[in-house]
Amino acid sequence: MGVWAQSGDDNAAAKLSEAGQQALAAGKYAEAQSNFEQLAKLEPGIAEVHATLAVIYFQQREYDSAVRAIRTAQKLKPALPKLDSLLGMALAEEGQFKEALPSLEKGFKQSADTEVRRMCGLQLLRAYSGLQRDADAVTTALTLNKYYPDDPEVLYHTGRVFGNYTYLVMEKLHDQAAGSIWMMQAQGEAYESQKDYDSAITAFQRVLSVEPRRPGIHYRIGRVYLRRFQDSHEAKDREAAVEQFEAELGVDKTNGNAAYELAQIDYDLANLEQARQKFEALVEYHPEFEQAQVGLAGVLIESQKVDLAIPHLTRAIELDPSDEVAWYRLARAYRLTGNAEGHRKALAEYQRLHADKSSQQVRRTRQEVKSAIVNGTGDVTPQELGSAAP
Repeated sequence: MGVWAQSGDDNAAAKLSEAGQQALAAGKYAEAQSNFEQLAKLEPGIAEVHATLAVIYFQQREYDSAVRAIRTAQKLKPALPKLDSLLGMALAEEGQFKEALPSLEKGFKQSADTEVRRMCGLQLLRAYSGLQRDADAVTTALTLNKYYPDDPEVLYHTGRVFGNYTYLVMEKLHDQAAGSIWMMQAQGEAYESQKDYDSAITAFQRVLSVEPRRPGIHYRIGRVYLRRFQDSHEAKDREAAVEQFEAELGVDKTNGNAAYELAQIDYDLANLEQARQKFEALVEYHPEFEQAQVGLAGVLIESQKVDLAIPHLTRAIELDPSDEVAWYRLARAYRLTGNAEGHRKALAEYQRLHADKSSQQVRRTRQEVKSAIVNGTGDVTPQELGSAAP
């Protein structure tokens, strides 16, 4: 935002404007502030001077001064761009959430500038949360994630909103229906997240004692046993997990997550033919199940059927381009089939993703969300890289 008009006869004003713009471009905000404050005294009727000062004040975290400068600029020239969004952000920083909302909502919904829209969205999260409009905060968080799916700052703040909303809903559930089947299920999931496996199993079993054929509960118990196996490496826990996943399919034969875990356990035990049959049945029924596509490809590669693995890996990458395991296995498949160019490109993409830690978190989040959407019951055991060279 620059000064678009000056008094032609005022050499001092011209020098201050030039010096201020140079300082602003160099990120020397204190120096730019001094120059533009002097310029504002010399040329108080130029809206662009006050608008530029507002930007500088905002960068300096002098939000009260930014608000005053914006209001002055708007009185002089109401049509100046971006000022309304900046006003909303400055008011939000001052904790004046109610006053900030109209400007922030307009900037978030209507701005063509992606960075302005992003900043307005983040400030809207603060404003809605501060006003205890939690449902609006969640709606905004979902939209932010859609617009900026790989932005670490967006992921952090939207994650906090989702977590806070979950906590509030669970508190309300406890207050309204402490002995309900829903509360028992929530308790089981809470214990599971804390790795209190015995308590989680007990809570989920209480659900089944009330409703023996409730979908998803045998699957959750199986996941608890599987996680305990991963910690203890005791075969009895994996065997118990298998029993629970099979029981889940007895209740709900469409539960792709339970079928996936059974296929993956066979793969881990080197029962490749059984794993192949289960993965093939799963991807036929759930073709959008990206992890199952990667799992089937892994079995086919180990079974020396590399040509058959490549279409499944290609499909998996279409579903989730950030899955480094899919790229890793594709690179290996191309190497084994002698496709040097395909191997080079797939390996380069795998190495890029593997070096980007933030993309790994994005991948884990997407995987959990997609699994829940496709199958309705939480996350699954992720595919792993393995030790073979890609």
